[in-house]
Amino acid sequence: MDWRVRFVDYPEQWRRQRAELLPIIEDTIARGDLMLRRQLHDFEEHLAAFNHSARAVGVSNCTDGLRLLAHALDIGPGDEVVTVAHTFIATVSPFVLRGAKPVFVDIGTDHLMDTTQLAAAITERTRVVIPVHLNGRTVDMHAVGKAAASAGAVVLEDAAQALGATFDGRTAGTFGLASTYSFYPAKMLGALGDAGAVLTDDQELANRLLRLRDHGRVQKAEIDGWGYNCRLDNLQAAILDYRLGRLPGWIERRRELARRYDERLRDIDGLRIPVGPDADPLRRDVYQNYPVTTEHRDRLAEHLRADGIETLVSWPIPLHHQRGLGLDHWKLPRTEELCRQVLSLPMQVELEDWQIDHVADSIHRFFGRPA
Repeated sequence: MDWRVRFVDYPEQWRRQRAELLPIIEDTIARGDLMLRRQLHDFEEHLAAFNHSARAVGVSNCTDGLRLLAHALDIGPGDEVVTVAHTFIATVSPFVLRGAKPVFVDIGTDHLMDTTQLAAAITERTRVVIPVHLNGRTVDMHAVGKAAASAGAVVLEDAAQALGATFDGRTAGTFGLASTYSFYPAKMLGALGDAGAVLTDDQELANRLLRLRDHGRVQKAEIDGWGYNCRLDNLQAAILDYRLGRLPGWIERRRELARRYDERLRDIDGLRIPVGPDADPLRRDVYQNYPVTTEHRDRLAEHLRADGIETLVSWPIPLHHQRGLGLDHWKLPRTEELCRQVLSLPMQVELEDWQIDHVADSIHRFFGRPA
C-alpha cells in the first residue's frame, strides 16, 4: 500500500534521528556496555527526574513491569484486581496468571475508567486498583485514590500510553504506589524494540524490583530469592535516554496536531472527537493517540484507506468478549459501544500539517460535507 499518511512512520522517524542516534549506538556497543551498565542507570535517573519521582526501574517491557509488581506485592488466589476491559490484555494477565480475579468497571465518555463506578466494584477482597491512562489522557486520580484508600487497596497505574500527561499538575504514573510505562516503538517515547519501566517513590519496592528483574540477585554471585530475567538492555536504554531529552518538544508537537484536528473536525455531525488540548484545565493531554468515534467506523476506515490514510482500531473486541478468557459474564455497555465505534487517526510528530489536512478533507468527504 502506498500510504500518503502512515499511522506510525518508522522510516521517516529514523531518517530524522539517524545522524544523532548512530554515534550513540556505536559508542554503547564499542564500550561493551550491553547489560546493567551506565546507559541504563542514566536513563533510569533521567526518567525518574522527568516525572518528579524517586526511582525508575528499567525492564524488558511494560508487561514484565506489571508481572514484577504482581510478584513483589504477592498478589494471588482470592485477590481481586479492579480495572477496565477497554485495554490491552497485558494490563490484567500478570495478575490473573498469579491466580487473582479481574473485576471490571465501565468507561466514561473519554474512554477512561468511570470512577463513579469504583466504589461499587471494590470489596474486601480488592487488593489492587489499576487505572489505565489511555491515549495520552489521565484518569481522575483523586477519585481513584479515594476509592482505593477506603478499602486499603493498592493503586498501580498503567501509564503505558501517557508518559508526560498530567492531572492536576502531577504527571501520570505518580499517584499510586507504582506505575508502568511502555516504550514499544509506536509509543511517544519508543525504543527500537521492546522496553519498559516501573516508576515508584517506594524505595523498598524499587529495590525489590531491581532484584526480581535480575534473577533475584543482590550482587553478581548473591541471590536472595527467586526472580526473573526482565532487564532493560543498555542499547535500548541509550536510545531511550536520547529520545527522552526530546520528548517535551514532541509532546508540544502532538498537542499542535491535536489542535489542528480539533479545528478541522469539531463540527462534523456523526463524529465524536477527543477533548481538545485547551478544553480541560485539570488535564494536560499528550495525545499518544487521536481516537474518534462514529457508528460508521468500519466504512470510514475503509474510506480513509482508499485515500492512502492508515488508521488503527484499539480494540475491536473488549477483554470480556474475548472467548478464551472466560469473562463473558461482565456487562459493560459503554465499553462494548466504544469497541464498535472507535478509530484512531494518524498521530505522530513526523506528520506535516498538510497530512492532517488530507485526513480531515477525507473525513469531510465521507460525511458528505465540503472540506
